[in-house]
Amino acid sequence: MTQWFEEFIVETIPPPASDTAAAPLAKAALEPGAFCLFWEINRTPVSVAAGRGPVTGMSRIAPVYTPLNQRGHGYASAITAAATQTALDRGSDQVLIFTDLANPTTNHIYPAIGYEPISDSAEYHFS
Repeated sequence: MTQWFEEFIVETIPPPASDTAAAPLAKAALEPGAFCLFWEINRTPVSVAAGRGPVTGMSRIAPVYTPLNQRGHGYASAITAAATQTALDRGSDQVLIFTDLANPTTNHIYPAIGYEPISDSAEYHFS
């Protein structure tokens, strides 16, 4: 799990924030109130999604990751839908997920399984 979270971070978060983030992210996915799901094909994990909550009726799904050699088969869609249902089953009224507007894959997947855009945000790093 930590290796996949490291790969996720390298792909999505620019340095220096990405340099030490994987281990805490993996640990957070195993803490009370969190959940981590793996999508498996023939007992081999092919995709992962983690989440937290509900807190005040909301859960957040993050991260969602499929290794490069497993992409293009719908595994990310399936695991995201399963994680969303898990959050709803745990009592969430709303489930949140962040995506990069420049990522055509996630911007196709999330609306297809029922997510609606609410707002845009930006993150700036100053050195």
